[in-house]
Formats: sequence, structure tokens, C-alpha cells
Amino acid sequence: MKALSSLFKQTDDPHRKASPSPITLASVPENLCKTTLSQMGTEELSLLRDLGLIIIAGAVGAAVGRWAKVPTIVVYLLTGLLLGPALGLVEIDHALEIISELGIALLLFLVGLELSLEKIRDVGKVAFVAGIGQVVFTAAGGMVLSLVLGYGVVESLFIATALTFSSTVVVVKLLDQKGDLNKLYGRIAVGIFLVQDLVVIVILTFLSGLTTRDTPGDAEWMSVALGVGGAFAGMALILGLALLASRYLLPRPFRWAARSPDTIFIWALSWCFGMVLLAELLGLSLEIGAFIAGMALAQLPYNGDLRRRLHPLMNFFVAIFFVSLGIRTELGEALEAWPAALILSLFVLIGNPLIFMIIISRMKYKERTAFFTSVTVAQISEFSFIFAALGVSSGLIGSGILSVIALVGVVTIVISAYMIIYCDQLYAFARRLGLLKLFSARQGREEEDPKERRGHCIVVGMNGLGRSLVKRLLDQGQTVLAVDTDPGKLENLGSAETLIGNVEYESVVEEIGLARAKLVLSALQIEDANHLLAYRCRSAGVPCAIHAFDMGLVDDLLELNTAYLITPAVDAAIHQRRLLQEEGVLSK
Repeated sequence: MKALSSLFKQTDDPHRKASPSPITLASVPENLCKTTLSQMGTEELSLLRDLGLIIIAGAVGAAVGRWAKVPTIVVYLLTGLLLGPALGLVEIDHALEIISELGIALLLFLVGLELSLEKIRDVGKVAFVAGIGQVVFTAAGGMVLSLVLGYGVVESLFIATALTFSSTVVVVKLLDQKGDLNKLYGRIAVGIFLVQDLVVIVILTFLSGLTTRDTPGDAEWMSVALGVGGAFAGMALILGLALLASRYLLPRPFRWAARSPDTIFIWALSWCFGMVLLAELLGLSLEIGAFIAGMALAQLPYNGDLRRRLHPLMNFFVAIFFVSLGIRTELGEALEAWPAALILSLFVLIGNPLIFMIIISRMKYKERTAFFTSVTVAQISEFSFIFAALGVSSGLIGSGILSVIALVGVVTIVISAYMIIYCDQLYAFARRLGLLKLFSARQGREEEDPKERRGHCIVVGMNGLGRSLVKRLLDQGQTVLAVDTDPGKLENLGSAETLIGNVEYESVVEEIGLARAKLVLSALQIEDANHLLAYRCRSAGVPCAIHAFDMGLVDDLLELNTAYLITPAVDAAIHQRRLLQEEGVLSK
């Protein structure tokens, strides 16, 4: 994955003679200029055409998938297969390869943003034991199975590693879609994936050390040891710098940047690409730098708001990544080995959940939690494709292995997506057949699932008016949730719960529990945000009080069935008139 650095390298030809005079535009033949410009124009148009086809086809496919209730990731994979192997409309060239690598970097940056230690603190033990246990058992089983299927040792090693890890991106997106991300099994699943992600980074570092060899003939033990040792030293250095920065360097500037949505968005991306460049300088893959950059920002109190702001960008690059994956899949080579791909897919779909069911049941979790968690791991990861692509680019495996892994990925992601969406029905079916009795797990529901916010008052905008509203509601004994985009404004609010976020985002509306609130109050002086909030409250049947900071907004807010209008300017004028009447200045 050296494509980014290759853009800045220039090959020197030792046999090239020095030019006696500088080359000017006039000295270049006219037909050569036209040809070169024509070629450049053709390449640019080809890139725009291919990228446009990917985006348009992905958007149309997502719309159809939403109508047919098909997971978007499945649609993107099928769209890529249609554009590439089936119709041959798009091919992955060098330019699209760079865009794809950029997408992978941002994708892993967002995966790293999930690695908040606070998030998995309550499930850290089960996440570590189940994550490491599954890695060991699946890798061993996958290695034996690959050897039995006739693959070589190196090929089997790559296949086994690819089968070992589950997809953080796929599962987090599906759990978020179901609203189960904060339930106990969702937290355990995310914790397990984050443990797996850390193991993947170690493996990618090892592979980076192997790919630092200049030629295949340099594969002596000493050369390999030096390369791997250097890679791990580089990873330790960049990881140490990132953790120190997250504690001592990043909090203050990001606290200041959090006041502006645009600023914190740009700063987060700048930090990401800065760490990518540092990883490149240390001879590591850009995936490692991007993941560690996200992990550093995940420790900041603004990580939730950052994830929400970057979520649209993640959706875009998830689409690009999975459509490109479908395009680059060599169906011919993969279909020739379909029996092996089918067996490997069944191993992932059945073997991984069985391993997790055994481990989590033995850790005293109840049967339902163990089953629901186990269902989430029945697919291979986006890391599997990245890992296999690195193996192909380094010459360790052939493109046929990448195609088989891609086919396994398509099959397992498609089937597991439906397993996650319909896990309640799948659980009931497994219980009727008596299959779960084999695990002797405890019965019933866990009591650890967090309770939904209900019957609370939401105050949006912590200016002077908003803070005053929070204080008055607390004095009346109400449960209050204060929301603002500036973390500094959420300080010193007594017993009120606080959340950093923008209520214009649907994910924030769901997180604050707007539909279950007793009352929503907005102190904002942002016309569009107030109108959208009033509309959402009307749709949810929740009474709202909106700050009518401009009397010209009153009619619009009344049309949205706003229950109360907060009019401090009018109230102040009325109060002033009353005082003047009491003083005798004005007649009553």
C-alpha cells in the first residue's frame, strides 16, 4: 500500500543525458502536446465516468434495497458485481485504486474512533476472552480446513487469517440500524470487534515488515527479522505518540475546535492524514496510521460528536469500498473454486457463532445474550480483504486467493446481515428445535441492558436562556438532558445530564430519546434548526417550546403546531411597560 508515496517519487534514469537547454513549451512538437493533452483529458474523463457510475449505481441500488428491505452493504456488493464482472462497465485503474485506498484509510479511521476504552469498560473481560479465544480457534480451524482443501501453507495461512476476523463496519451499521448498539449484546459485540481490530493491526504490522524486503531473494531469516522488528518498533512509536497526544496535546485544541462544527471536522481529518503520513515515513501501511489516529481521538470526550459528524463521510466511503470490492472480484477464478469457497463460508457462518456461543455461555451470560452476540460474528471483515490485497501486492499469494476470499466475504456478509436483522426470529427457531440446550446456558434476559430515556425534558442550546431553563426545570424536580455542540457550554449544569451533539442529525435525535420526552425546549437562535426540531416534535407527538428570537418566525412556528413560544424580547417589553406604568410615566 505505497500508492500515496509513489505519487511523490520520480524515477531517475542513469542513462539519460543532461539536456543542453531548458525545455520550453515552444520546443515541444505541437502534435505531441495535443496527444499528451488528449490522453490526459481521456484519463480524467474515464475516472469521472467510472466514479460517477459507481456513485449513481450505488445510490440507485441503495434506494431499491431500502424499498426491498435489503441491507445497503449487500446492495453495494451486488452493485459492484454487476458493474464489474457481469457487465464490464467499470474497471479499477490506478486512479480508482488511490481513491479506494483513501476510502480504506478513512474507513479504518472511523473504526478506530469506536475504540473508546470507556465504552467497553463494563464488558472488557468477556470482550477480551471471547475475542482472543475466537481468534485462536478460528485461525487453527481455518488453517487445517484450508490445508485439507489442497491449498499451500502460505495460502492457507492467509485464508485462515482472513476467516478469523469479523466486520466492525458491517455489524456496527446493522446494530445501529436496529437500535441495538447500546444493548448489552451490542456492547459485547463491539468490544469483541475492537479486540479483534487490535490483533489485526499487529498482523498488518507483521505483514508490513515482510513487505519491506527489496526482492523476493532477500527472504533470509535475518532480513525478515529486521523488517518485522523495524515495523513493530515503528508501530510502538506511533502508538505511543498517539496515546500521549490524546492525553496531553489534543484535548485543549480540540476543545476549542469543538465550538465550530466545520473546524473540528477539518481538524479530525488533518490529524488522520498527519498520522497516515507518519506511518508512511516509518514504513508502515496507511491503514495502521489511520486506525491509530482514530483510536487517539476516541479517547476524547467529543468522540461521539465526531463520529456523528463523520458518519455521512463514512457512508460515502463504505459505498465506494464495497462497490469497488465487487468490481475487483474475479468471478471466473472464484467460481472455479466455488466448492472450497462454499465450505469456507459455512465454516464462518456456523463455526464462528458456535465458538462464541460456547465461550460466552461459559462466562455466565444468559442464553439470549450469548446467542445474539454469537450471531453478529458470522461474517469476515473488511480487514480480510485489505489483508489479502496486501498479500497479493507483496507477491506472497496469487489473485485467485483474493478472489476466493472476496467470494467468501460476499456470501458471509449477505447471509449474516439477515441473521443479525432477524436474530429474534432465529433465536426463537433455534429454541423450538432445542439446539441451544447443548450449551447449558442460563435462561432469561440480562438485567444489565441500559434503560431508555423516558419522561425527561430536553433543552437544546446552552446560551444564557438555555442555562436558565435548565436551572428552573431542575428546581422543579424534572429530569433534564442538556444538548449543545460546544462542550464548554455544558459545564456546571448541576445534576442535568449532558450530550454533545447537533439536533439536526437524525442519530442525535434518536440518542436523546426525543420521541419519549415529556417536553423539548430550544433556546437556539438558528432558524432552520428550530424549524426542523419543531417538525420532529410534531411528528413524534411531543410538546415543544421554541425560542422565537425574531417575531417574523412566529407564524411559521405556529404552523408547525409549536406548543409554546419563548419570546424573551416581548416578555421584556411587557415587563418594562408595566414598570413604566407603575412609575406613572405611562398611563394604564
